[in-house]
Amino acid sequence: MDSPNERRPGGTRIERSRETSKLIAIIDDDEAMQDSLRDLMEAAGLVARCFGSAEDFLASGLHRQAACLITDILMPKMSGLQLQARLKDEECDIPIIFITAFGDAGMRIQAMREGAVELLAKPFDHQLLLKTVRAALDM
Repeated sequence: MDSPNERRPGGTRIERSRETSKLIAIIDDDEAMQDSLRDLMEAAGLVARCFGSAEDFLASGLHRQAACLITDILMPKMSGLQLQARLKDEECDIPIIFITAFGDAGMRIQAMREGAVELLAKPFDHQLLLKTVRAALDM
């Protein structure tokens, strides 16, 4: 049986006992990106749930339960930035990590000013994303 603080080759620690109950919500209109991010989170011992749109995420009711949100910025209908504003209006203080293939300085400034944890440009380093998620979970 694995211990809660098992070490992987290379010295990275898996802290299953503390992190498995924390849900990571992933929103991206690209299913391949959803699958890739979910696989990455689950390989790191985290629980992840994917949504194809901001509307699907809000309809799920999980915005009050998720411990961290990873979302694309540019999506049909409701953008990641619009979702951020909606969550703020509803006083839902979930740490948000934005990912985007089409970001610009203005978008980054707006996201960060409104409280985003980070904005990562696609393609991004997976280890950096995991480090950012873990920092968000500790907030």
